[in-house]
Amino acid sequence: MALSDLRSVQRNEAAAQIVCDLLKQRLGERFQTGQSIREQHSHTTTYIPSQLPDGVAFPESTEEVQDIVKLCAEHRLPVIAFGTGSSLEGHVNAPGGGISVDMSRMNRVLAVNPDDLDCTVEPGITRVALNTYLRDTGLFFPIDPGADASIGGMAATRASGTNAVRYGTMRDNVVSLSAVLADGSVIKTGNRAKKSSAGYDLTRLIIGSEGTLGIITSLTLKLYGIPQAISGGVCPFPSVDAACQAVIATIQMGVPVARIELVNQLQMRALKTYAHLDYPESPCLFVEFHGSESGVSEQAETFGEIAAEFGGGPFLWTKDAEERARLWKARHDTYWASLTLRPGAKGLSTDVCVPISRLADCINETEADIAEMGLIAPIVGHVGDGNFHVMVLLDVNDPKEIEQTERFVSRLNDRAISMDGTCTGEHGIGQGKIGFMQREHGHGLDVMRTIKRALDPRDILNPGKILPP
Repeated sequence: MALSDLRSVQRNEAAAQIVCDLLKQRLGERFQTGQSIREQHSHTTTYIPSQLPDGVAFPESTEEVQDIVKLCAEHRLPVIAFGTGSSLEGHVNAPGGGISVDMSRMNRVLAVNPDDLDCTVEPGITRVALNTYLRDTGLFFPIDPGADASIGGMAATRASGTNAVRYGTMRDNVVSLSAVLADGSVIKTGNRAKKSSAGYDLTRLIIGSEGTLGIITSLTLKLYGIPQAISGGVCPFPSVDAACQAVIATIQMGVPVARIELVNQLQMRALKTYAHLDYPESPCLFVEFHGSESGVSEQAETFGEIAAEFGGGPFLWTKDAEERARLWKARHDTYWASLTLRPGAKGLSTDVCVPISRLADCINETEADIAEMGLIAPIVGHVGDGNFHVMVLLDVNDPKEIEQTERFVSRLNDRAISMDGTCTGEHGIGQGKIGFMQREHGHGLDVMRTIKRALDPRDILNPGKILPP
């Protein structure tokens, strides 16, 4: 992304003052305009400058979300939905000011239907809180993007994560949802039936729309049985290419892997320092299998044999829950571990996704770019579905470093698209990836604009995101 790609959205100071005054009357202490809370709600974990909303509302019901949206629509003031602020591409910035709608108080589990393997929740509940609630039912919700994100935010950005190779992404695991549209009306996109041929798929239209088409107020989710047994471990490889070939072979042989994550040599160095892991400083795969006691043992042994064919191993695996938790905590802490490679720098995390057959090529060429540009940029990936992340460590006060980082990210995204991939597998577009939408979608972008104009003619829902001017 170049900062020049940030869409300029005109501010309406007079309307902001009117709406803020009215919301203060209606919501009392659940509406705040203090500087610090507005800064928190423009939070971005990249170098994109923060753009503050005029106020932050904390609704507790769908009806209150409707009231907020109707008021903002009347005065043509932007509305930005906010989950936990863990997004990475400036999704919650407010380039035109407006009202940030913090959904954290809408965090209830509305229904659990164990026989149907589904549940209905409000958008503010986080994935960890949901799985804690579900624990006694023997069920769980598998989507795990790493951060303890809100379910609504995960749907809005079409999140995936470490379990996607087995369980799919948010797109695959939301049965239906309710959302408040730009005029304040509410739509329900479906019922709890496992399939339907009735009309347009509005559920998938809202999922991934990043709050630009509606504000999600409830979701019905697919659930899965907690596995009887889990095995997993870490397997070193002589090269990224060897690790990727082992992944392809594992999937082609039909081994039902639940998680298969790549860390390159530099990322492994950071993890060894930060998490005190005792593994070789080389490219490694973190692997996990779900199933029966005998099944997960057989799957681990089969993977070990496949890895050996590509020079990998030894594959050190375990069924011990505590040891596995330590390994996956280390994997989820890669962001913080990476910061140890350049103390004082800030991390820009970006992601792409390519067909798995092109994964090794894409990563190898990306590592060559990193070396050529002299960057410090470890790589970690959900390689079972061709998705990987690069975190560039940079001095955000140095314009030359920002320019170089933008050039690197541009080359990475162009490379992924040229390989019939995408500029983002799970982070979303927000502000950070707007500059690549035209190349990836072509005339499809015009269709997206038409949909946006039809559902939000005044452009009040999270303006300045996804669609380039």
